[in-house]
Amino acid sequence: MKARYKQTILGVSWVVLQPVLMTLVFTIFLGKLISVNTAPVPYPVFAYAGLLPWIFFSNAVASGSYSLVANSYMITKVFFPRLLIPAAAVGVRLVDFLVGSLVLIVLMLYYGLGFSWPKLLILPLLVLQLTLLAFALSALLSALNVKYRDTGTALPVLLQLWMFVSPIVYPATYVPRRWMWIYQANPLAGIVHGFRASLFGLPFSPRSQIVSVVVTILVLAGSTVVFRRMEDDFADVV
Repeated sequence: MKARYKQTILGVSWVVLQPVLMTLVFTIFLGKLISVNTAPVPYPVFAYAGLLPWIFFSNAVASGSYSLVANSYMITKVFFPRLLIPAAAVGVRLVDFLVGSLVLIVLMLYYGLGFSWPKLLILPLLVLQLTLLAFALSALLSALNVKYRDTGTALPVLLQLWMFVSPIVYPATYVPRRWMWIYQANPLAGIVHGFRASLFGLPFSPRSQIVSVVVTILVLAGSTVVFRRMEDDFADVV
């Protein structure tokens, strides 16, 4: 974290500015001009509650995918569990997420939204699932990026597309029913929906949550296997 914000004017303030500025942009274009219906939650709070986990996830995956290449000097000189490198990249972004959560609390208080305490207890589990999903993809993509450098080139485009096929800036009710089964296969759909449900006391979608957990476990297991198989060649290829 010290290295990332060294020689910056605003420093750690960027952690808060990124979701706040994105929320402002989407509030103007989707909340005001298009009037996306997010009742009973005001659109600014709704958007921020989706952008906060998304920014953590996308930044963690983006930085995690470059973590092995960026730390190649360590891989070639010191032996240690290589999975610690993408894990550390995700861990740093988790701190950013926790700092950004303070703004969400302020927004909820400003708009007079109370916390649903029984459902709020599920929130740490959703954050844990999101962290594991980010770690799984970071481990997989960092391993692939060592051998195939165009992985890092394609990733920003894929993340941008992933954002718009997830309920980040719009509610899942806007998705046609006939496409819902494909939509729920996206693990972020269940996580973000559950994130908002636990915060605002909205109904959970059991099917979406179960599918999201199952997909996350499968991705985590598959990524770990691929990483382990490619790990022995890192020092020679990187």
